[in-house]
Amino acid sequence: MRYLPVFLDLQRGKVLLVGAGDLARAKLRLLAAAGAEVRWYATDGNHDLAGLAAADVARIELAMGDPLSADLSGIIAILCAGAGDIGVAMSARAKAVGLPVNVMDDLAHSTFIFPAIVDRGDVVVAVGTGGTSPVVARRIRERIEAVLPARIGDLASFIGSFRKAIHARIPEFALRRRFWERVIDGPIGALVLAGRKADAEKALNEIADLSAFAGANDDGKAEGRVTLVGAGPGDPDLLTIKALRALQDADIVFYDELVSPEILDRVRRDASRVPVGRRVGKPGIGQDAIHKLLIDAAKSGQRAVRLKGGDPFIFGRGGEEIEVLRAAGVAYSVVPGITAGLGAAAQFEAPLTYRHEALRITFLTAHKAKDAEAVDWSVLTDKKMTIVVYMGMTAAPSVRAGLLTAGRSPQTPVGIFARVTRTDAQAVVGTLENLPALVEKIDGGPAILIIGDVVAHSAPWRQSNLNQVISKLLDAAE
Repeated sequence: MRYLPVFLDLQRGKVLLVGAGDLARAKLRLLAAAGAEVRWYATDGNHDLAGLAAADVARIELAMGDPLSADLSGIIAILCAGAGDIGVAMSARAKAVGLPVNVMDDLAHSTFIFPAIVDRGDVVVAVGTGGTSPVVARRIRERIEAVLPARIGDLASFIGSFRKAIHARIPEFALRRRFWERVIDGPIGALVLAGRKADAEKALNEIADLSAFAGANDDGKAEGRVTLVGAGPGDPDLLTIKALRALQDADIVFYDELVSPEILDRVRRDASRVPVGRRVGKPGIGQDAIHKLLIDAAKSGQRAVRLKGGDPFIFGRGGEEIEVLRAAGVAYSVVPGITAGLGAAAQFEAPLTYRHEALRITFLTAHKAKDAEAVDWSVLTDKKMTIVVYMGMTAAPSVRAGLLTAGRSPQTPVGIFARVTRTDAQAVVGTLENLPALVEKIDGGPAILIIGDVVAHSAPWRQSNLNQVISKLLDAAE
């Protein structure tokens, strides 16, 4: 993020507009809609204000003379649109005195840019692309316009009118936040959005115990809880809506090493983020320590999220954590996530089941060689069973040996799928007898192994066969 979105208070002074033609008038209309006081230097001498309301015209000073020698006292920002070379000169002057300046379509001479704007009164959404693609920003704005309620600004104004009174009656910050969340998400917010402001005011005024409405415990404090959230295999677009809501509501997030930065960006900005995971061969804080962190956070009144890669209940130790939370009397809930096996299947077109060919699936973990050696491979020899091995790269030789010794065919198709659903995902396919050598071709994990005939239906397998055919044809041509 190169540009930090900020909102300029246009009531603090005047905006100096330099330029002419439709470009300058477009900026003039935007400034007028925001209630700005404007001093306009029309570089072509044409101060045409047609189409503006009388109230807007009254706030516009039509300036004459050279803008490069204009008095800048009281000016809070300078805009240049359709100003030609004067825009570059004005930029230098603005920078010299520390004023923010925008020269339209000229990033090099601008210290701020204009976003695409969704205006709902007290609610304003700004969409920017760093000046690289205004069309993309406009398309995003159009989508936001389509889903944002027309009266969302009225809701913000409604809350603002009650804010001081409610804050005086609910001194605890966490409890106040939850009070307003219940108002916004519940019937009162719905009344405002439906245009029934008077009914909404009546309903809010009739709340006898504000703290109880906000979900306070018997001591009048915010009630803490823990939510176990599956982050999926890496692609942030695979987060469920419920998971996203939990991340936005969280006060503190305890996350695993495998949770991608893009997913962490979905966490509420002012929430605390605590890493508690570990990678292979590196020390971690230990599961008991994680349990204590979760319990302490909840008992202090925080809404804690335990954010796990994949799904909490598939090799995520979620079962252990909810047992500990239950024993400690801590409220909890679980939000499932897409596990890596399903992510790999979808991304690389490797169906984990296939009619008449693969009727069962076994998920297992082989973090280390000793884990693989402890598996009863004799129950995994059915040709119609797909085996999905998590954390199996290190133990690949033991996985191969166990299956071959138990009787699985050495020609069984296998796939190693690394960093699935991410932009740097990688797949290598081959047969069981060559599994350790295939793993060596992977440029780092995390990765899973899929073993079974279904791998022969995957896109990497088809591509591998096509490459072999092409290679044979080229050899024959020589």
